[in-house]
Amino acid sequence: MPGFCLHDELRWMTEAGLTPLEALQTATINPATFFGREDSQGTIEIGKRADLVLLDEDPLIDINNTQQINAVLVRGHLITKPFIDQILDSHRRTSL
Repeated sequence: MPGFCLHDELRWMTEAGLTPLEALQTATINPATFFGREDSQGTIEIGKRADLVLLDEDPLIDINNTQQINAVLVRGHLITKPFIDQILDSHRRTSL
């Protein structure tokens, strides 16, 4: 499943000395700027691509809170926690 390694990378960045905010910026704003996509990605603004994760806990307090996912928006489409759990369960069953 794509995305899981990002949680490890964010944790490693904070263990290396970045603040949680700097680690999140490194995973969002900085890539958009590097690839010249800051007009459509990297920040939450009207008119930008709606890809984001809604969390139950604040990742600025603890970067591991990025794993407390409540819902995901992909190109403006809401994917709820129950549906996410269904997808994960399906992958667990097929990978056994």
